[in-house]
Amino acid sequence: MESEGSAGLAKSAALKLSEMGERTKQLGSAMQDPNRQRKLILVIVCVALLLDNMLYMVIVPIIPDYLADLETEQAARAHDNSSVSRANRDNLDIQIGVLFASKAILQLMVNPLSGTFIDRVGYDIPLLIGLLVMFVSTCIFAFADNYGTLFAARSLQGLGSAFADTSGIAMIADRYTEEAERSRALGVALAFISFGSLVAPPFGGVLYEFAGKRVPFIVLAFVCLVDGALLLTVIRPFSNCTRANMPVGTPIYRLMMDPYIAVVAGALTVCNIPLAFLEPTISSWMESTMNASKWEMGLIWLPAFFPHVLGVYVTVRLAAKYPELQWFYGALGMVIIGASSCTVPACRTPGQLMFPLCGVCFGIALVDTALLPTLAFLVDVRHVSVYGSVYAIADISYSLAYALGPVVAGQIVHNLGFVQLNLGMGLVNVLYAPALLLLRCVCQMKKSCSERNVLLEEEPKGLYDSIRMQERRLRRKGLCTTTVDENGLFETPRSLSEEESSGPEFI
Repeated sequence: MESEGSAGLAKSAALKLSEMGERTKQLGSAMQDPNRQRKLILVIVCVALLLDNMLYMVIVPIIPDYLADLETEQAARAHDNSSVSRANRDNLDIQIGVLFASKAILQLMVNPLSGTFIDRVGYDIPLLIGLLVMFVSTCIFAFADNYGTLFAARSLQGLGSAFADTSGIAMIADRYTEEAERSRALGVALAFISFGSLVAPPFGGVLYEFAGKRVPFIVLAFVCLVDGALLLTVIRPFSNCTRANMPVGTPIYRLMMDPYIAVVAGALTVCNIPLAFLEPTISSWMESTMNASKWEMGLIWLPAFFPHVLGVYVTVRLAAKYPELQWFYGALGMVIIGASSCTVPACRTPGQLMFPLCGVCFGIALVDTALLPTLAFLVDVRHVSVYGSVYAIADISYSLAYALGPVVAGQIVHNLGFVQLNLGMGLVNVLYAPALLLLRCVCQMKKSCSERNVLLEEEPKGLYDSIRMQERRLRRKGLCTTTVDENGLFETPRSLSEEESSGPEFI
């Protein structure tokens, strides 16, 4: 009886193992589906962008209070040295502004180098590097106990963002080659960016209040680690043969001199100035004019997430039907941003203030969703379809606005006033909107026919598509032993006789 029972248990265990093996095979075959792999890559990139923007904004409710506590402790140790304590209090606002801006400043400096690096090695490895640096930065934030360490962690995050953000957006543009699909995928990424920026302050404030400073950063570090591990399951580094066959992207300085790309980059900078300048100044203005509480200051931006997502959705739908009007959607967004910015000083309650802030975020969604795909299209029709450098330019545009915001906005408010700051930002956006008229003829451009495309006999649709077509030609000649599939993943090469016997290849 005992032997029969053990045999039955062994049989049931074998059946379960067999079922698990079949499910694993099904999962593996499902993962080989190009569409599923592409969607998985989109998820990985969106999570990376979410993490970066959450880490950027999560310190807003934490760091000022934490630095004030550190200063109080130092003053208590100083005892009778009250003049030093007063000087430290006077410098606290400057320290916070420099700390907030350090990430964008370093990102601004590194982006030209990271864009070139991404063009040379592909999008996968730089994204992994960015996630690893962001993980280290988040861990340092969690355990930092002085201003110098916090500054180092914030600057390190800028280094990680220069790789993760640029390579992530470029990877989406490369994987989604159809204009409608590309706009939709980039719109999803922008929604994650918006969600990360707007949900991070309440997320950080609540956890900081009830669990301490370390917990918000530990949670973000764990998610970053999981996203990096997921990325490792879908990418592999290029071989020497593959790297030798990679198309050479247009240098970033030449892209910057392209008048169409310059207009788009200027629009991305100008449209983000109101958000970048309001974030460090609006809390003190609310406190002085509305007697707003801390929770009201923390939640004032949260409702703006919904019009931002609405703006992304509306722009994607309109771009699918009327792609020739992308410039108009961007110009309309800048006018909405300008009008909303001018109405901010007229608000007298937090409830009233939500409406112009929602207008600002709705306008930014229109501009970003319309112009980010336009950058990829401009590279396709006027340059080589490698997107690292062009999206490094886009990241430079964002970083320029957010580097100036914490440092310049406070000085403008101090010297001119909060009303003048908003009127100036609104006027700049409205005056820049007509510049997008230059983009009217972009949709009529045809893709360039370079010597590389003629040799390939087909028109490549991105970095990995170009590599795949070149390597298949070399494989037929026996010059290369590795290949890359349509999703940038390595395939096991077959022999030439196997290829010939299996019939023609369809690309």
